[in-house]
Amino acid sequence: MNGEAAPLSACARGTIAAMERVIQTDVGRNTGPLFAAAAGGLAAAAAAIARRDQPVLGLLSGFYIPRATPPAAETDGPLGAALLAGGLAAVGVPCRLATDVLCASACAAAVAAAGLPGMPIDTAPAGASVAPLLATWRQAGVNLALAVERSGPARDGVPHTMRGIPLDSYAAPLHALFLGGTWERLAIGDGGNEIGMGSLPHALIARHIANGAAIACTVPADHLVVAGVSNWGCYALLAALAVLRPDWRAPLLAWLDPARDEAILTAMVRHGPAVDGVIGRPALSVDGLPMAVHHERLRELHKLATAA
Repeated sequence: MNGEAAPLSACARGTIAAMERVIQTDVGRNTGPLFAAAAGGLAAAAAAIARRDQPVLGLLSGFYIPRATPPAAETDGPLGAALLAGGLAAVGVPCRLATDVLCASACAAAVAAAGLPGMPIDTAPAGASVAPLLATWRQAGVNLALAVERSGPARDGVPHTMRGIPLDSYAAPLHALFLGGTWERLAIGDGGNEIGMGSLPHALIARHIANGAAIACTVPADHLVVAGVSNWGCYALLAALAVLRPDWRAPLLAWLDPARDEAILTAMVRHGPAVDGVIGRPALSVDGLPMAVHHERLRELHKLATAA
């Protein structure tokens, strides 16, 4: 099936469903009901990329933590986005990344550590129009937009942290970029306050997530992946694409590599800077979890994709 997506057979569907279960582990946010509501999102998101003849991916990531020490982008999001972009670059799929001015250095460190010095990073300051970015993405032929752990506005029109801290003074309105083109829209989130979570009922997030009524993002996606940690969603997309595109399998599996993942994280923390969003300081961890936990997920996904 060189150059074509494999049909989503019962076997492939079962394998990708197993991958989705690997990443849908609650890490203390009571996200089980969100997992159930978004079941099947991984297969749909992977198929959206796999079936395109010439996919061009626009990524949106970077989640600023203003009360961290120092205030900085968190390690969840850009790490997974850079790993995914590295795998896609290896199979000839061009990517670019949009983020805030305040998150740009952490994203640049992630992209450089992934060995992608030529990958464009588009930035916008808080409150600025995204019209220039829209024009750039259209000119670049972007046909798929993927938001990874990217804050989005709640019902009050303002994005928030999980603790309910408003981010309108820090975050560029990249949801307008996500919604502003004709591209197919994919999203990965883990807490209810990210772009894409508007695909789930507001009442569901309000009922089950702390501060959910205030922070639930209203921006929907065509295909939503809900994971215990958003980086895991990027791991799983690489693994699912390795199942759906046999011609891409070997290069993609090479990026499901704990050493690559840790190298990107280390560069973000040292050169971003970037912080663990849960503990609020620079650390070689993501969402308060040591890398051994994340790499266990990565290895499970690699095993499933290899067996498929």
